[in-house]
Amino acid sequence: MGRDAQAGAATVAEIEKAGGTAKFFAGNVTTRAGAASIAAAAVAAFGGIDVLCANAGIFPAAKLDTMTDAQWDEVFTVNVKGMFLTVQACLPELKKSGAGRIVITSSITGPITGFPGWSHYGATKAAQLGFMRTAAIELAKFGITVNAVLPGNIATEGLAALGPDYAASAAAIIPLKRLGSVEDIGHAAAFFASPEAGYITGQALAIDGGQVLPESPQALEA
Repeated sequence: MGRDAQAGAATVAEIEKAGGTAKFFAGNVTTRAGAASIAAAAVAAFGGIDVLCANAGIFPAAKLDTMTDAQWDEVFTVNVKGMFLTVQACLPELKKSGAGRIVITSSITGPITGFPGWSHYGATKAAQLGFMRTAAIELAKFGITVNAVLPGNIATEGLAALGPDYAASAAAIIPLKRLGSVEDIGHAAAFFASPEAGYITGQALAIDGGQVLPESPQALEA
């Protein structure tokens, strides 16, 4: 699901080339009607919903002293309201599954770390974990688990847009000395969606190459 049909088609082609099955649905998760239409399209295409990966998110930079109401609201509308509406729209089918899985993409920024210019983004990512914990309790009786992945600095188009200097400095403070890949996040999400994770719920897993571990840059030189 997404708003960029061209990018969606490219992703579908890549998945199918690797032997998988995928469909792209154009939609907007920030409205109730949009989320409902996406859920209905998934049911029509696949016969039901067993796993939901709620990963729609934006992170435009804005400093506290100049941030506008519109900038604050936009990030919360996509990252928090969009997540809520998507989960709610998929719940009827997830309940039918009997072993539904919800995987939320949060971030280390907010729940664990902070970064200037992203106070609004960090607040949404912390909010997602608060939602996750209560949702895990409410939905446990239906056999649904709710967990979250917390990416660190991942080599995505969004990170590339921040420039090579940012990417290089980010990799330098990571104990594994590299940025993460989208596959690293995918493997974690796939685990939470698997039968092997059936007794895990309400948990957050950081996939960050150890980024949050050092007390100081000097720790990496010891």
